[in-house]
Amino acid sequence: MSRTIAILTGGGDCPGLNAVIRAVVRSAVLRRGWRVIGIEDGFDGLIGTPRWRELTLASVRGILPRGGTILGTSNRGNPLSYPITENGETRLVDVSDEVVRNFRSLGADTLIAVGGDGTLKIARTLQDKGMPMVGIPKTIDNDLRCTDVTFGYNTAVGVVTEALDRLHTTAESHHRVMVVEVMGRDAGWIALESGLAGSADVILIPEIPFRMEGVYEAIERRRAHGSRFSIVVTAEGAFPVTGQKALQLSAENNLGVERLGGIGQFVADEITRHLDIETRVVVLGHVQRGGTPSPFDRILGSRFGVRAVDLIEQEKYGRMVALRGRSVIDVDISDAVNALNLIDPEGDLVKTAEALGIMFGR
Repeated sequence: MSRTIAILTGGGDCPGLNAVIRAVVRSAVLRRGWRVIGIEDGFDGLIGTPRWRELTLASVRGILPRGGTILGTSNRGNPLSYPITENGETRLVDVSDEVVRNFRSLGADTLIAVGGDGTLKIARTLQDKGMPMVGIPKTIDNDLRCTDVTFGYNTAVGVVTEALDRLHTTAESHHRVMVVEVMGRDAGWIALESGLAGSADVILIPEIPFRMEGVYEAIERRRAHGSRFSIVVTAEGAFPVTGQKALQLSAENNLGVERLGGIGQFVADEITRHLDIETRVVVLGHVQRGGTPSPFDRILGSRFGVRAVDLIEQEKYGRMVALRGRSVIDVDISDAVNALNLIDPEGDLVKTAEALGIMFGR
């Protein structure tokens, strides 16, 4: 049966997205003779005049090692709460019915939505509105449930670990404390695993509200043993027991979405003030999202893309592909987005870190 399938990439970009697009196109075209179209800039491409392009074998040639997404993306394109400006005022409206109409006008049978928690929640709603949907989990935060890991995460952890390796030498040379702020809004997986791999002394994550006294204790303990430098890794969503998450922009001033940032500077300022030790802040920011995907993420993205096309052939809609052990399976999208995949404060990874002398400020 001839089909036309559409694919879009939503939310923040990450390494491995192009591997997914390539796998979808090659699996659909080479094995089934299907047509594939790409929706540009996430769900934004289905609002107003549809923006899309034909995806052929030539379109995806050479993109496997490329970071980002050839289709573009947007983390503001939520059709359930879309900003409309009228008479100088911006308000949020539901344009999901328009998205469904535009999708149908393209003649596509199914949409493959590649994204994180936000993108897949939108996908679930559109599925309920009669838009056949298959989801592929993507986030460097690794905070999606029902899958052991999301593609993009492995690369991000590698980028941060390399940065920590480099910062160790300069921190030791100048006898400084280095505070490294990494991504992780609600889940601290990047901070935890890169901190373990990169031999951090303190790791601060959203799942464990921290006491600055615990941070001071870790640094002072190292100084007492002759180590005149320390490495502190903090997720952007970490916060002290006495305070709140550090914000660059509040939800009220950013179309309903908080923009985190600044916890690294807060921690550094407190260390300098209480311990009188030279402290520097490194905010890795979007460098964690960009660049060449790791071999693991290229392979996982490829496996997810192929499995998504298989699900379409089987007409299994409203499903999300997932990694379970060594196998790629499929789960109900609703099960994946009902809650976040968070770190267990008493789990194996945290206990391993604490046994190695890493402190979480608790």
